[in-house]
Amino acid sequence: MKEMDEAIKQKILITDDIPANITVLGEVLREEYEIIIATNGEKALEIAASEDSPDLILLDIMMPGMDGYEVCRRLKEDEKTIGIPVIFITAKNEIDDETRGLDLGAVDYITKPFQIPIVKARVRTHLELKRKNDILENIAALDGLTGIPNRRQFDETVQREWLRCLRQGVPLSLIMMDIDFFKKYNDAYGHTAGDECLRRVALALKSSVRRAADLMARYGGEEFAAILPDTHSEGAAFVAERIRSSVESEGIPHEYSEVADHVTLSVGAATKIPQMDSTASEIIEAADKMLYEAKDGGRNSVRSTDLSEGQVQTVKAVT
Repeated sequence: MKEMDEAIKQKILITDDIPANITVLGEVLREEYEIIIATNGEKALEIAASEDSPDLILLDIMMPGMDGYEVCRRLKEDEKTIGIPVIFITAKNEIDDETRGLDLGAVDYITKPFQIPIVKARVRTHLELKRKNDILENIAALDGLTGIPNRRQFDETVQREWLRCLRQGVPLSLIMMDIDFFKKYNDAYGHTAGDECLRRVALALKSSVRRAADLMARYGGEEFAAILPDTHSEGAAFVAERIRSSVESEGIPHEYSEVADHVTLSVGAATKIPQMDSTASEIIEAADKMLYEAKDGGRNSVRSTDLSEGQVQTVKAVT
């Protein structure tokens, strides 16, 4: 999902095999928006599915090879591109043609020859709707208390990264963590203090994962989870210890803990190179098992495993 920033121009992908049409639309829209160009359907699909995807696609219907209808159908079948609004640009104006496009998922039609005020107004309307939808999606993906990604976002991301790492043949690491004796903290200090504790811990955790591709999420209650794509077991163990240490460094008083006089964290990490006959649930279960080993081993510590090598590495806490 995109971070919404008013200072960043929204991106429009213009897909047309006729350079004159691209030139006209580009000149009209370039002042307000960032313009990306594709001259065929295959290229449009590639750009739309990239990390730098457009906010809106202006799509010609009549193109050699793959026509606009087929491009739109594929866009709406792909989870990565289903949310990108498509406006058909076409010389066709028959009701059946328009109905077919709308049934495929297009949001609007712009007919040739272009009426510039109409083009600008329709583009502006659909980009504003896209901006609002993105904001709502971002809000829905965040935990209301801590402000970091929620369980839903974690579940979606781990599945997506599992498939990506499978395609690329690179390892995926997962870290599960739990605040030690948090129930005793809540019982002793009250739920308001407990909520503040969770917010402070979440902030420390978020600052501990520093790559753009990494995700720190609230998994549920006092449990958190981190996804580290393309990360070997040594890197995962290093990040896991940094996470544990960052929470301990906060020095949040917890006189009812059986580990220390401040809030601490137990951490479990697992690494695996995804295989065709395996699923993301394996690495989740392995990281969770490591978390419970950290708890059974005295808490305020890290346990990690590499499923590819069958090794369990223990990282002891600094005392």
